[in-house]
Amino acid sequence: MRAVTWQGKRDVSVETVDDPIRHKSNDAIIEVTSTAICGSDLHLYEVLGPFMDRGDIIGHETMGRVVEAGPDSGLSTDDRVVVPFPISCGRCWMCEQGLYTQCETTQVRQYGSGAQLFGYSRLYGSVPGGQAEYLRVPYADVGPIKVGADLPDHRYLFLSDILPTAWQAVKYAGIREGDSLGVYGLGPVGQFAARIGRHLGAQVFALDPVPERRDMAARHGIEVFDFDEDAHSAIREATSGRGPDAVVDAVGMEAHGSPLASAAQQATGLLPPPAARKLMETSGIDRTAVLHAAIDLVRRGGTLSLSGVYGGALSPMPLLTLFDKQIQLRMGQCNVRSWTDDLLPLVESSDDPLGVDDLVTHRLPLDSAPEAYEMFQQKTDGCIKVVLDPNADL
Repeated sequence: MRAVTWQGKRDVSVETVDDPIRHKSNDAIIEVTSTAICGSDLHLYEVLGPFMDRGDIIGHETMGRVVEAGPDSGLSTDDRVVVPFPISCGRCWMCEQGLYTQCETTQVRQYGSGAQLFGYSRLYGSVPGGQAEYLRVPYADVGPIKVGADLPDHRYLFLSDILPTAWQAVKYAGIREGDSLGVYGLGPVGQFAARIGRHLGAQVFALDPVPERRDMAARHGIEVFDFDEDAHSAIREATSGRGPDAVVDAVGMEAHGSPLASAAQQATGLLPPPAARKLMETSGIDRTAVLHAAIDLVRRGGTLSLSGVYGGALSPMPLLTLFDKQIQLRMGQCNVRSWTDDLLPLVESSDDPLGVDDLVTHRLPLDSAPEAYEMFQQKTDGCIKVVLDPNADL
C-alpha cells in the first residue's frame, strides 16, 4: 500500500510499504477514505524528530470502511467508521473513568507517556498511522465510531481528534451561557473551540496573526483580533475591564515570539537522535509566548485550558502570576470517546451548528502529502485544514 512516511526534519514522502495485518481477535483493518493533517503532525515534522524513525507511517485523523473485522472487534465488513487517535482497551481503571488517553493497558511506560497514539513517534508507541491506504486498528471493539452512509466524510472525520479536542478544551474551561471565552490560535482546533464556545452561549474573542484564519472565524460570529499590543486592551474593555472568564490556548509548543526556546529547539534538531532524545527528555523547552499571553489575558479567578501540545521538560511557568491571579489550569490529550455522544448529533445536524462544512480548505490526493505538509506549516495558499484522499488521482 501507499503511505505517508517520515524521512527527516521537514521531510515526508509517500512510499510503498507492507499492507497491515490483524494481530488479535479484536483488531480490524480499514480502507482509508479520508485522513487529515493535524497541527500536532507539524510537531513531528519540525520539533519531535529525535523520537521518530525513518519510514514511520504518520497520521492520526482517519476514517474509512472496514475491510477485515476480527471476531471480537464488534465490527462488520463495510462498516463506515471514524478512528479516534488514542488507542485504549476500554476496560482498565483509567478507561472506566473516561480517561482513555491514560489507558493502563497501552501506556508507553518506557517514556513515561500515556496511551499509545496512532502515527505519533516513539513517545506514544510508534504505532503505524492513518495517512495511508489501509490502517490496522487495535482494540477495534472500543475505539472506532460507527457512522451513517449518507453524509460526506468531512462531516465525520474530525470526530477522530480536533473536534473532541476542542470540545474538551471548552468543557475544561468551564464555559456556561453568558460567559466570555478567549481563544488563542485559530488553526483547526482553535476554530472549533471558538465555535463551540459560541454554540454554548459564550461571547468569544479569538486571536491569530493569519488574516485567512481570522476571516473564517469571523464568519461564525467570533470577535477576532491580530496578535498585537492593542488586542488585550480591547478584549478587557469588552469584559468590564477584567478579561475573559476563560482562555483556551490552541497553539502549543511552537508558538511564535519565543526566540530563545526556538533556538534551543533548533539546536536539539542538530544532535544525533540518541543525544537529542536525552536532551529533550531532561531539558526540553517549549516556545511559551502564547501561554504567557493567555495567562495575562484571562481574568483573575478564571480558567486556562490548554489544548495546544506542549512537550518541554523545563518550560518555565510564571507560578507567581498563576497563584496571584488564582488561575485554574486544565489540560491534557483528548479522551475522544468521552465526548462522542455529545458531538455525533451536532455533526449530523442539518443546520451544522459547529460549521463543520466550513473548515477544509484543501482536499488533495495522498501523493500530494509532501507539498501539503509544507503548505500547512508555512500557512500559504490560505491553508487552514488539509484532508488527504488515498483514492484520488494526482
